[in-house]
This record gives sequence, C-alpha cells and structure tokens, in this order.
Amino acid sequence: MGSTLAHYAARGVKVYYICATGGEAGTVDPEQLKGYASIAEKRRAEMAAAAKVLGLADVIYLGYRDSGMPGSPDNKHPDSLAMASIPDAAGRIVKVFRNLKPDVVITHDAGGGYGHPDHVATHKATVLAVQSAGDPGKYPEAGAPCQLSRLYFGVRTQRFFKMMVKIMPLFGQDPRHFGRNRDIDLTRIVGTQYPIHATVRLTKQDFETRNRAAACHASQGGGGRASGLFRMLMFMERLRGGRRDYFMRAYPPPTGSRQEKDLFEGVRVLEEMPGPGS
Repeated sequence: MGSTLAHYAARGVKVYYICATGGEAGTVDPEQLKGYASIAEKRRAEMAAAAKVLGLADVIYLGYRDSGMPGSPDNKHPDSLAMASIPDAAGRIVKVFRNLKPDVVITHDAGGGYGHPDHVATHKATVLAVQSAGDPGKYPEAGAPCQLSRLYFGVRTQRFFKMMVKIMPLFGQDPRHFGRNRDIDLTRIVGTQYPIHATVRLTKQDFETRNRAAACHASQGGGGRASGLFRMLMFMERLRGGRRDYFMRAYPPPTGSRQEKDLFEGVRVLEEMPGPGS
C-alpha cells in the first residue's frame, strides 16, 4: 500500500506508520549487515529511509519481536508478536490512536496478505483497537478515548493473484515456494476474495515514489541483485492497465454497491463505534 501512503502524504495528509516488530527473524546477506549491530538495526534503518521517501510523518514501533513464518522456532520466542495476546497488542495500538487521533486506519486483511503470523496478529489487534479506542472503559491507561472514522483492509483482487501465480515461473519464481527463504505458498491465497469497497486511483508519481521507497528495503529484496520479484510485480501492474490500490471497508459497514474513490470520503461524519465481536 506504499503508493496509497505516498498519494495522501503528497496531498498534505499526516500519514503515520505503525510497525509491530523489528524484523529480527529475517535473513540478510552478510555484506548488507556491515555497519549494523543486528538485523533489526538494519531493518529499522531501511524503514526510516523508506518512510522519508514516502513522506510519512513518523514510524512508530510497538516493540514486539518478529515471529517468523508459520511453524518456525521464532514463533515461540517469548518476545514475539505470535506469543503476545491480541488484547495486549491492541492496547499498544489504542495508545497510539488516542495520541494521534487518526481519521482513517488501514491494516492487513484477515489472512495477513500471504499468511505471515505477524500480519494476521496485526490485523486482529488493529480491529480490536479500533473497536476499543472510543470506549472510556477500555484501556483507561492509554489516554482519553477518541472516535475513529474509518477502518480499511488493503486487499488484492483474485485476478491479480491468479495472474501472479501464472506469471511467476516466467521470472524464475515458484509460487508454492515464494520469498527469500522459499517458505510462502501463494497458491493458498488464490481461493480467498475480499470485497472491494474503495478503489484509490494513483498517479505515476505515486507509483514512482512507492518504487523508490521499496528499493530502500534492499535486505528484503527491494533492490539490487534480489530485485527479480520487484520487477515481476511492476510488470503485472502494467498488465492490469491502471494504477490502483484496493480496499475493503471494515468500519463503518458499507451501504449500497457504490465504490468509494477516496478513503477520506465523509470521514467527518462520526458514527457509533462497533463493539467487540461486531
């Protein structure tokens, strides 16, 4: 969703990024760690550089450790997000919300994009945080309650993923063994389709800004020798015939079938926040 973040930042919106973990469980080529004490320090530097390119107001860390992919030993690390309770993680997000008082919140879909445990946990914690931020009885230690106007999940179309699975072999990529460590099965995503309630049309500049920000994440394949995936994604976007990001609106529930073209459409009209489980 970097293009959307750049899109709104360029239009004067204060865009903040909440990062749940430090990326400690990733793998990094030894030469890329020169000058850094740890993988987490390297990843934090890359994140800062990307945020500057995107024009973000700030990056806020929740302080959890990277949980790694499903079934890895990192899942059981006591400081990992996977071992944290969702209410605890939600409480940390509520504190950020009550401090910043955002109008619009965007997070992962329920499947965490490609199933990363930390993405799934972040989704659950963010949903709970949005439900709780305006309730004075929830997390009183996190500050004064605030009402949030919108919650969106960033999603991709089924067409996109089906095309991705078909095209990947042309770029030397196996969709069943995807990623730097070959531990992601993208074919599992193809069967899941989330409703699209908002489509943000993006400019060429938005995409170019996103590309420059992605290149800052060199240790994760954003540039240099590991840019095959990045080039593949750019090719797929050209095939799509347009520059768009897609979103599912989780709160307030959409009415009617008209798709929004702006995530801030009508956000000043506050409605009653949903309760837990709604």
